[in-house]
Amino acid sequence: MTITLFSSILIGAASLTALLTQAIKQFYYNRNEAASPNIIALINAIVVGGGGTAVIYMLMHIPWTINNCICLIVMAFFVWMGSMLGFSKILETYRQFKIWQESIAAAGNSADMVKKTYDVILEVEKRKEEQE
Repeated sequence: MTITLFSSILIGAASLTALLTQAIKQFYYNRNEAASPNIIALINAIVVGGGGTAVIYMLMHIPWTINNCICLIVMAFFVWMGSMLGFSKILETYRQFKIWQESIAAAGNSADMVKKTYDVILEVEKRKEEQE
């Protein structure tokens, strides 16, 4: 397996796993049930990363050597890590953008902006804790 193929599979599988993890988390949230996002991401990574890599091996007629089997396992692990890191960073960026928009809308001058930004951050954290 080449580095280019490995990277391509990793990017696609991590993106798909992150979206699938969010969908499953939302499903559990709507049913008011607890679910561990890391475990959900791990199961999705094994299915999407490992299974997807195996499918690509078969479609591209890549031989099942020891090195390629190790790459399949490493791919599942990297997809798991990438999906967890990617999703949390996307959510954090979204929250920060939302806070920034609310603070600009609420601020009149720079001193007010700092205080209101801090107040908005506290309010967002409070809402987040209430949702959990």
